[in-house]
Amino acid sequence: MKGPAVWLDMDQAELDAAYNQAVYAPNMAEVLQRYADHSEAARAVVGEPLRFVYGDSAIEGLDVYPTARPDAPIAIFIHGGAWRSGRARDYGFPAGLFTRAGAHLVVPDFTAVQDVDGNLMTMAGQVRRAVAWVHANAGRFDGNPGRIHVLGHSSGAHLAGVVLTTDWAGRFGLPPDVIKGGLCCSGIFDLKPPRLSARSSYVRFTDEIEEALSPQRHLGLLTAPVIVAYGTLETPEFQRQSRDFAAAVASAGKSVQLLVGEGRNHFEMIESLAEGKGLLGEAVLGQMGLGNG
Repeated sequence: MKGPAVWLDMDQAELDAAYNQAVYAPNMAEVLQRYADHSEAARAVVGEPLRFVYGDSAIEGLDVYPTARPDAPIAIFIHGGAWRSGRARDYGFPAGLFTRAGAHLVVPDFTAVQDVDGNLMTMAGQVRRAVAWVHANAGRFDGNPGRIHVLGHSSGAHLAGVVLTTDWAGRFGLPPDVIKGGLCCSGIFDLKPPRLSARSSYVRFTDEIEEALSPQRHLGLLTAPVIVAYGTLETPEFQRQSRDFAAAVASAGKSVQLLVGEGRNHFEMIESLAEGKGLLGEAVLGQMGLGNG
């Protein structure tokens, strides 16, 4: 029997399921293993990444897969994992495509939310500092600090949205347009509904965090064109979040491209980032002004 509506027309069980990808993606474990396997395969071709430290805690490091092109653009890939899991090493699978096309791929590590008392502000701070470090230190791997793009998937797309709507001048003394383009694939852009869901069992949502880390509420700070993408087999809420975010960006008069992956679920969507003719790989390289390698 359906219970009272908690969010839109969903009762608590429906809302919880709509923010639990495993309910809609029975092959989740298989695809996550593919990420790791394909990352190992990419390293077998392009080599081990350079490893740099961007902060003081043990987790605050990042992998750089360098291209041979001098003064090359930089793609920073923020991985997903429901804010709870994931390591940079398992998200190197797009490295071959990007390095062949003439871009550095940077994959940062950052804390899991449960390891910082459920505080998303800590994660957001780490990712912002990783971006600021890349801007300041791009010359160490022959990168162009004026051509930084930020890519994110799932909870990483939420964090990419936070990066894209950061006051870079006020917070870091950087150019307001330090980010030149973005990809937000299968993300969350307003934290109110996940706050009402079972995710609140491990994320310590507050009014301040909901407001500060809902990218859709800060589009006045967005300076870069954004690609928003989702799959038709994702949960209804993740599909709605992406559609609403793209519509809000367009309504704010900012540049946005909405891509829909037919027949792809949440985890399968990001795999096309490693494909030169894939939905995401082609779109992001195009945004960066590069061929498909």
